Amino acid sequence: MKPVAVVLLVLSSLLAPYQLAAKEAVPTELDRVQQKRAVELSEHLRCLVCQNQTIADSNAELAQDLRRQVREQIAEGRSDADIVGFMVQRYGDFVLYKPPVKLTTLLLWFGPGLLLVAGFVVLVRNLRSRRRVEPRALSEEERTRAGALLLEASNKERP
Repeated sequence: MKPVAVVLLVLSSLLAPYQLAAKEAVPTELDRVQQKRAVELSEHLRCLVCQNQTIADSNAELAQDLRRQVREQIAEGRSDADIVGFMVQRYGDFVLYKPPVKLTTLLLWFGPGLLLVAGFVVLVRNLRSRRRVEPRALSEEERTRAGALLLEASNKERP
C-alpha cells in the first residue's frame, strides 16, 4: 500500500504544473459565428487598463473579463448594440475605441486639429512680424563706436 501511495504522490507532483496551466487556458467558442461576433465587438471596445489597445489586443485581466462578458452576452442572445450599450452604461464612452461625436467629446475629436491650426496661426504671425522690422538709422555716436570697433578688429587680424 505504501509503494502505491508514493507513486501517486510522485505522479501528482509531476503533473501539478500541467494542472495550473490548464486553469489559465482561455475557453474557445464552438460556434464560429458567435466567435466572429465576439472578436468584432472586442475590436471596437477599448481596454481600460492599456488605453491604447482594444480588448481584443490586450492581455490585461480586465480585458479578459470584458471579453468574457461579451461572449456571455452573445450566448444570451443579445444584439451587438445591446452589448455595446451595456459596456457604455457601465464604463462610459471611454470604453469605445471610437467614441461618438457629442458635446462631451468635441475636444477629443477636434482638439488636435484646433491645436494644429493655432500653431500655424502663431507661426504665420511670428513670420510676418519679423518682416515688418525695419532697420533704424544709427546715431553719430553709434557710428563712431562701430567704426572704432571695426578698426580695432582689423588691427588684431593683421600680424
